[in-house]
Amino acid sequence: MSQNIRVRFAPSPTGPLHIGGVRTALYNYLFAKKHGGTFILRIEDTDQTRYVDGAEDYIIQALKWLGLNPDEGPGIGGDFGPYRQSERKNLYKQYAEQLIENGYAYYAFDTPEELDAMRKREEEKGFHSAKYDHRIRMQMRNSLTLLEEECKSLIEEGQNVTVRLKIPQNEEVAFDDIVRERVVFSTDELDDKIILKKDGMPTYHLANIVDDHLMEISHVIRGEEWLSSTAHHVLMYKFFGWEPPKFTHLPLLLKPTGKGKLSKRDGAKFGFPVFPMEWQEDELYLGFKEEGFDPEAVLNFLVLLGWNPGNDEEIMDRERMIELFSLEKIIKSGARFDIEKAYWFNQQYIIASSNEALIEVVKEALGEDIVSEYDDEFLLQFIHLMKERVKSINDFKSEGAFFFEMPGSYDEKQVRKRYSPDLDEHFESINRIIHTHDGDAASLADAVKSYLNENELKMGVYLPLLRIMLCGSMKGPDLFEIIRLLGVEIVNDRIAKALNAFKSIG
Repeated sequence: MSQNIRVRFAPSPTGPLHIGGVRTALYNYLFAKKHGGTFILRIEDTDQTRYVDGAEDYIIQALKWLGLNPDEGPGIGGDFGPYRQSERKNLYKQYAEQLIENGYAYYAFDTPEELDAMRKREEEKGFHSAKYDHRIRMQMRNSLTLLEEECKSLIEEGQNVTVRLKIPQNEEVAFDDIVRERVVFSTDELDDKIILKKDGMPTYHLANIVDDHLMEISHVIRGEEWLSSTAHHVLMYKFFGWEPPKFTHLPLLLKPTGKGKLSKRDGAKFGFPVFPMEWQEDELYLGFKEEGFDPEAVLNFLVLLGWNPGNDEEIMDRERMIELFSLEKIIKSGARFDIEKAYWFNQQYIIASSNEALIEVVKEALGEDIVSEYDDEFLLQFIHLMKERVKSINDFKSEGAFFFEMPGSYDEKQVRKRYSPDLDEHFESINRIIHTHDGDAASLADAVKSYLNENELKMGVYLPLLRIMLCGSMKGPDLFEIIRLLGVEIVNDRIAKALNAFKSIG
């Protein structure tokens, strides 16, 4: 592409960054990097009634954790700032006035009560979604219906003064969307949206048009929920005499069932994260970070929810994503959110990582109480044994707890199935072999299995029970690797304790 590529991710700080928003940020980031462009973060905080303390910082920290670092934005700087819309408030008013002067917008003075009365009248006529449009505007209190002096007086009073866009009648608004192709709206379907609110703040419709123009945004890549508003935006570009950016509207992220848009309540209901980091609101919402996800695995999972690289590749590092990414390969249909697939990606990234690369995050997951008792050599061996058996970093602790403490319980079903007290003497012999054998795990396995064969004992009885003695369950990595890492003294203690416990279970 010959033009200067500039894209923006423009979240509103009305709550945490949803995983769908992360995908939007990712696609903007990849597109910018693919074409040597600029990735901008702009905070769209014009809706002060829905502003949530801490949300902006959350957005910034989430992008930082994911490595989606903006080239321009709050705290970063750039030649097109400020990058918070609340700091650009005075700018929007002059553009609203420009539209009024040119006949493309008008002042409206309707009170909330008058608007409610209008909606009630329309409902009584059978219009179930009353719109303030070309049919209604001449029945209301605005600068199109009131005398100039009255308008001036109301503007000076400053109560319920808004600016509405004046939508023309009987026209078509058409634009090309990279995903949706040719999109056409009739202006008769559009309402006269408020573009400047009574508090002097712009609505999204005015602010994002003005900012995209002044920040020289070349491509607008956003969720399909904004598709219906794009007709208004295209009209406003026309009214200002500006060249619009190229539009791309992304498919929805769907619930795991495939029916309906994924929401934070779905995560709370089914126990999986829908936010990059945890968020405390009326309840604690899970985050991918705290659930033990590698941020690169999260991005790899997300990039394929709505985009196809054109081949069978699934595992892609960031550079490969940038190399393959194109807006033309974004699909139209919604993408089903599959948390098990997300865990699969995470598992692949853990397996592919070196033990040394994982040690710090595993230490954090284990906690200082455990880490302080073990040296790095032990922990590296532990990671080596466990990393192909976990789906998240947190699983190192939950699934590998037996490496650090005596099992608190045993698999009673398996103990009842296999154990009887007459086995004890053979377990004592196996314990002696473990104590006296100085070879590696493989040769120790040979020695124990030779003893079982020589005494015509069933491996399907003794080896599972030995694993339960050490681990508490049938799960875990290679049994003899476990024995070698635990050491003979711990193994001896666990066998002795387990034999006593097994008698009470049976």
